[in-house]
Amino acid sequence: MPRRFLKRIMPDHNTMREHPHLRKFGQRLTEPRLWHLNRRSVAGGMALGLFIGFMPILGQMFLAVALAIWFRVNLPVASMAVWITNPFTVAPIYFYAYKLGAWVLQVPVGQYAFSLSWEWFSKEFLSIWQPLLVGCVICGTIAAILGILFVRLGWRLVVIRSWLQRQHKNKSRS
Repeated sequence: MPRRFLKRIMPDHNTMREHPHLRKFGQRLTEPRLWHLNRRSVAGGMALGLFIGFMPILGQMFLAVALAIWFRVNLPVASMAVWITNPFTVAPIYFYAYKLGAWVLQVPVGQYAFSLSWEWFSKEFLSIWQPLLVGCVICGTIAAILGILFVRLGWRLVVIRSWLQRQHKNKSRS
C-alpha cells in the first residue's frame, strides 16, 4: 500500500506540531484530515504544494502549510512538494516560465543579465514580472493537475497490484 511507504518517509505529526514555526497555527494542526494518508488528501497536498512551489514568492513552505490547513489537505505532502523549486531547479524553472509567459503574452523575450541588487529589481524586474508571473501560474496549474493525476493513478495501481498479489497468494494456498 502507498500508505506504508508514505508513513516511512513522512515526518512524525507530533514532531511537526511542536516545530517552533508551526506552533503559530495552534490547535488547527490537530485537524485529523491534515495528517491522514488517503488518496484524496495526498493528491490535494501534492497539487497545492506543486502550485505554490512554482510561484516566485518568498515563504513558499509557510504559505503551503497555511493553505493546507485552509483546504484541509495533507500538510506534510504539501510542505514537501514546494521543494520542486530548490536551489538547483529554481533558475531553469523560472527561466522557462518566463519564456512561456512571454510567448502567451506575445512579448519579445529579452536578454537580461541577473544581478542580486536593488538596481536590478527596480529596473529589470519591472519589465519581466508579468510574463514571469503568467508563466509561473500556467506551469503551476499544469504541475498541480499532473500531480493529482500521478498520485491518484499511482495510488490506484499500487492498490490493484496489492489486491492481485493477495488474490494470487490466496489461490496458491487453496
